[in-house]
Amino acid sequence: MTVVGLDDTDSRERGMCTTYVAARLAERLRSAGQDVDRTLLVRLNPAVEYKTRGNAALAIHIDADPERVHAAVHEEIGLAETADPQTNPGVVIADGQPGEIPDDVAEFAREAIRTHHDIDDARELADRHGFVTLSRGNGRGLIGALAAVGAWRAFEEWTYESISYRERERWGTDREVDRESVFAAAEDAYPDAWDTVDRVEGQAVCVPHTPCPILYGIRGDDPDAVEAVADRIESEPVARRQLFVTNQGTDAHLEPAAIGETTDGRAYCVDGTVVDPPETRPGGHVFLSIGDGEHTLDCAAFEPTKRFRDRVRALRVGDALTVCGEVSDGTLKLEKFAVRDLRETEPATPDCPECGRSMESAGRGQGYRCRDCGTSADGKVEQEIDRDLEVGWYEVPPVARRHIAKPLIRGGFDGPIHPER
Repeated sequence: MTVVGLDDTDSRERGMCTTYVAARLAERLRSAGQDVDRTLLVRLNPAVEYKTRGNAALAIHIDADPERVHAAVHEEIGLAETADPQTNPGVVIADGQPGEIPDDVAEFAREAIRTHHDIDDARELADRHGFVTLSRGNGRGLIGALAAVGAWRAFEEWTYESISYRERERWGTDREVDRESVFAAAEDAYPDAWDTVDRVEGQAVCVPHTPCPILYGIRGDDPDAVEAVADRIESEPVARRQLFVTNQGTDAHLEPAAIGETTDGRAYCVDGTVVDPPETRPGGHVFLSIGDGEHTLDCAAFEPTKRFRDRVRALRVGDALTVCGEVSDGTLKLEKFAVRDLRETEPATPDCPECGRSMESAGRGQGYRCRDCGTSADGKVEQEIDRDLEVGWYEVPPVARRHIAKPLIRGGFDGPIHPER
């Protein structure tokens, strides 16, 4: 068995997609009579600054000898958009079973999803285990390629994505995909296939808007369900299709931390209590702060999260939360949050028990008095608050979801869920 990892063949400006290179490579190997067990799509740390859109690395598990695989890889790596100086493809070829990859390579894969690696570290580790490497430019793609090699050993939770690709001459043009067929197929397959559409925003989330080769990608927990959705979509001709096993929708990037332990460039789950109320700032972005009695952390729901911002605006000082997201410039970008405890009352000026009117202050430290009736009260009273939130988990809508973020509909959360569709 041979494991091939590859990364960084695409370009933000010029397009291409590493999943396409992997699909072509798998197709070439199958045509040559090789048995391709699976193709992995591994999302790495979404906070890495030099990523393209989704920071994906790919791995192919093949029942073939490394020499034959190397020749095929050498041909397909030429698809990389190396005219872009920011594209630095890398390939790692490992001889052995995917589940028997060395411990330190599996650990490298785990860290690649939650932290950062250096190119030299990837080269040294690959050389230590006698892996064959191939790279262009500065070889940054070797980081993702090595992480993809170790991913099957490193992780246990996997989902699926069926990606359909466009004919070469159509790349960079408007995609022809029938919206009604997408929404109908998505409705019938939900929740086995998720994040295909955003019903509230009216968008077909599965259809990208970049000049890449992808026509649409269907994600879910059931491989048959995602393939069935793809079959039902009416569109321009599909040049090829590939089913990927992936860590998308798993929250593999999140790690638990206390507020004072967070650092930029990583993603966390953090417990705290709202200490500064939500504030809508220019551009429609919503900010608030949570604290633990010693430290505070700013949190933000940015405009692209759409209706999720209303959930954040409904929070009040004193609400106990778990917040999840990437930290950048000291601010956590909210992907989801859980309400652990809602503040149900707030101090209010008392009403007169005789006439029902609101009392007025009788002076500093003298309580409240009704000027009409002469009744008095020692101080403010606790008044019930009409809350628009309930205890449980809330999430950004599908149109704003990160590839690796886990949709609530997948379950496994420690409280009630309020899924977005």
